[in-house]
Amino acid sequence: MVEVADPTDPTILVAEVEALGTRLSRVKAAVGEVIFGQPDVVEQVLITILSGGHVLLVGVPGLGKTRLVETLGTVLGLNEGRVQFTPDLMPADILGSEVLEEAEGGRRAFRFIKGPVFCQLLMADEINRASPRTQSALLQAMQERKVAVAGQSHPLPAPFHVLATQNPIEQEGTYPLPEAQLDRFLLEVNVGYPDEAAERQMLLATTGSQDARARPAITAAELMAAQALIRRIPVGEQVLEAILKLVRGARPETGSLESVRKHLAWGPGPRAAQALMLATRARAVLDGRLAPSVEDVIALADPVLRHRMALNFSARADGVQLSDVIGALKASLG
Repeated sequence: MVEVADPTDPTILVAEVEALGTRLSRVKAAVGEVIFGQPDVVEQVLITILSGGHVLLVGVPGLGKTRLVETLGTVLGLNEGRVQFTPDLMPADILGSEVLEEAEGGRRAFRFIKGPVFCQLLMADEINRASPRTQSALLQAMQERKVAVAGQSHPLPAPFHVLATQNPIEQEGTYPLPEAQLDRFLLEVNVGYPDEAAERQMLLATTGSQDARARPAITAAELMAAQALIRRIPVGEQVLEAILKLVRGARPETGSLESVRKHLAWGPGPRAAQALMLATRARAVLDGRLAPSVEDVIALADPVLRHRMALNFSARADGVQLSDVIGALKASLG
């Protein structure tokens, strides 16, 4: 009789996490061959994907956000798609629509033609330029991994991730994302300018006779196995308490800090705690560690919380920024 290994055996879990760390080091190396000067951005996007979530990239044009999505699609073995959001974009342009077809015998029937959302890695470029009606077309897809058209549900490919971009400077003709949709993004990642050394490397690599190309590192099946493994990694009581203290402390109703009670109109819901539980595990594995720490919670506090909180009029009058409030929350964790 063949003995089946116990998946709950700590020895087996440690071996699986170590093997995953080796595979992820290949992923980071493959991405680093194409994307220069954005190590924190790459890390946070990989954390989001390993956690099974979606990410909102905020930055001015020309910083490589589109190239990052294309590179990740190749490196992770995912089928990627792209939608350029514009004011005249309609929900059917994203989800797809039914068309009436006539067969040779004269019989007519509706056939569903899939839209660009039917991919594994969707780039929603400048998502805030579309109307709220069109933005809402992604809500069900992001949360339930399916779309409903004409009363019929159509499952999306697995895995499914949305990497949306937003320009923080040009706001004319844009529609701010509703809070319900912002909450669907696991992390909000700020994309800044590269340093001088990285920009020099970028110039040499992208203006020559041969442009750097991404190479596959893992498959979609291996990525899904990694996402399942991330959820099996245990979280210590100290880390759990830090997550709860951070998230509950960021709500005006339950927070103990004066800056929270005085300057916040509303705070993060339970999805923020869920995001931290998953993201801290993914960050630990990416860093070659077997368990998350309180330092992981502190490092991920900004991208998890900033799109789930809102300042009130008092904060604007006092010149207080969200980063100030989040900084005080992180300091309270010690």
